[in-house]
Amino acid sequence: MADPGYSETHPRTEGTAPIARSLARTACARWGLSDEVTEAAALVMAELFSNATRHACGPSVRLIVDRPADDRVYLAVVDRAPYRTPELGEPDEGDVSGRGLVLVDALCDRWGYDRLGPHRSPWGKRCWAELRAIP
Repeated sequence: MADPGYSETHPRTEGTAPIARSLARTACARWGLSDEVTEAAALVMAELFSNATRHACGPSVRLIVDRPADDRVYLAVVDRAPYRTPELGEPDEGDVSGRGLVLVDALCDRWGYDRLGPHRSPWGKRCWAELRAIP
């Protein structure tokens, strides 16, 4: 039997950040994954969510935690800003922001985004990341 995936819609506000982390932790615990993987997943989900809070638009976001394979955890945040895409930067030592995707890039095997909707008129995007899941 395949592991269940988790998906929830929540307000796109800073107050939802703990819910995003909790969803990742709950899924990883249900799947029996290590504490290391669980905390990495929670951190990645928080960073993806934080980017949506800062840079997207619309009243809500969709949080997704899935297990596409035994050795993978898939995390995603869907928002309504198809053209505000994530870019991996190189923050200076004194910068107080801009480190989120650097962290995602370091923790995950791969990450990216997909525009959602018709090619000529997308309605949103899904920012996603995959990390190795070790039970």
